[in-house]
Amino acid sequence: MSDKIIFGTLYGIGVGPGDPELMTVKGASLLGECRHVFVPKARTEANSLALSIAKTYLRDQAEIHELVFPMSADEEELSAHWRKNASEINNILRKGADACFITLGDPFLYSTFIYLVRELRQLRPEARIVSVPGVTAFSAAASLCAFPVGEGRDGVTIIPAVEDIDHIRRALQDKGTVILMKIGKRLREVIDLLEEEGVIDGSVFVSRVGMADQRLETDLRTLRDAAPETGYLSIILVHAKGGGAI
Repeated sequence: MSDKIIFGTLYGIGVGPGDPELMTVKGASLLGECRHVFVPKARTEANSLALSIAKTYLRDQAEIHELVFPMSADEEELSAHWRKNASEINNILRKGADACFITLGDPFLYSTFIYLVRELRQLRPEARIVSVPGVTAFSAAASLCAFPVGEGRDGVTIIPAVEDIDHIRRALQDKGTVILMKIGKRLREVIDLLEEEGVIDGSVFVSRVGMADQRLETDLRTLRDAAPETGYLSIILVHAKGGGAI
């Protein structure tokens, strides 16, 4: 009778928005114990921001496995990369070794980890997968500028700015907080909308929160002529119709 194969566990670890000190104790502890660390990248030649945040917690003998998740709208191309990356992780797990996958912010908020888990479940439905939550960029931004995100019975809406601009417009009609993520090159268009809807003075822009080049702006009008890359890794917090600051 052959011995039963014991598979390893995949840990999805949110490393937070940028400040290594915002890593959770549990996430740091697992990274310090794990030999295999999988790192997402947008391009082969790019550096991993998640790795730059987590590297201080890695064990000396850690093996870094870089996985490319291209920024593409081609679903077939993306699916091929997800399958390939899931297979690479599965090859480690099936040897009985544990592995960590690090991701910016939280593993289940606009993270590549979501797609990776789906593909891994397709490969091996019984795979053991554990996620470790991380501090989100909007939580860090709110703390930085004392911006109440959820107050009383007011709603909180999170919208990626790559959505149709009318989707954002509708969200601004209700009292509460609107969190705009994935702003990228649409920064000026978003600023114009906030001005048009009369909520620009209740809005805060934060980019690369917790990093050395962090930027905070309370007057978003100053960003109208900003360089195209200004919207990258940025968050806009908005007090929509009737919301208020401290």
